[in-house]
Amino acid sequence: MEQFSRWEQDMEKGCPSLEWRREEPMAQHTSFRIGGPARLMAFPKTQEEAVTCMETARTLELPVLVIGNGSNLLVQDVGVSALVVNTKQMNWVKRTGEDELSAGAGITLARLAKFAAEEGLTGLEFAHGIPGTLGGAVMMNGGAYGGEMAQVVHQTTYLTLDGEVSTRTGAEHDFSYRHSAFQPGEVILSSVLRLRSGNREEILDTMSRLAQQRKEKQPLEYPSAGSMFKRPPGYFAAALIDQCGLKGFSVGGAQVSEKHAGFVVNRGGATCADVLSLVEQVQKRVLEQTGVELEMEVRLLKP
Repeated sequence: MEQFSRWEQDMEKGCPSLEWRREEPMAQHTSFRIGGPARLMAFPKTQEEAVTCMETARTLELPVLVIGNGSNLLVQDVGVSALVVNTKQMNWVKRTGEDELSAGAGITLARLAKFAAEEGLTGLEFAHGIPGTLGGAVMMNGGAYGGEMAQVVHQTTYLTLDGEVSTRTGAEHDFSYRHSAFQPGEVILSSVLRLRSGNREEILDTMSRLAQQRKEKQPLEYPSAGSMFKRPPGYFAAALIDQCGLKGFSVGGAQVSEKHAGFVVNRGGATCADVLSLVEQVQKRVLEQTGVELEMEVRLLKP
């Protein structure tokens, strides 16, 4: 398409430091290890590079997808006809106050939590095992083990739908279960986190204990996108799936985890079509046997 060529030309002139690639396999950038190629993929290192490449795309009416660790994505086998902006190099973090950290959207939660621990700051222990980035976690108010981003995020800098750099502070985030005020198309660039002073060794011990629990209960040995389904009101998706005898159920290379029925794993060579067929059959069986309708939590990316 002409717009893609124009974007390439504009970046070579206006932002020569920006790294980008053509026909980059999405399977290499998602935790499911599934998905065809992206027409273009950019890897901005700074807020300025990110804004420039996305604003140029907006001017050219080029479709844009922003990803971090790709940990909550299922990508179609045919790939993505879009500019995919991969924030993984926007991974800076620094202490900006007595109990405050600032970090780029692309930093992994594991690295962010470890940095906080080394600084003697508590409050992010829950996030250490979540396989995502700060940007994605803020966007969906990610959480685990009784903690969530709403408890620690103070301010977020983001790119508005109109292409302006703006901030949300405190209650403006409108955090709730797997929800925030950020709309599709708004792009998180960085956040300020407010934590509490704590004992470094105790924080590291807590993180180690939670990591062991996660290892024992979740199928970390296989690629997945985390919890496949949202928690239905009054129920747990994994318990319903297990109740219906679907642990180990498979379609092609996709399988309902034998360790945790809330996970769909890639046992090797799974396609997007495999996963969607499996999900459809699980949803149908659970609805028939329990009357509960399961909704996918993992985001399905259209071509």
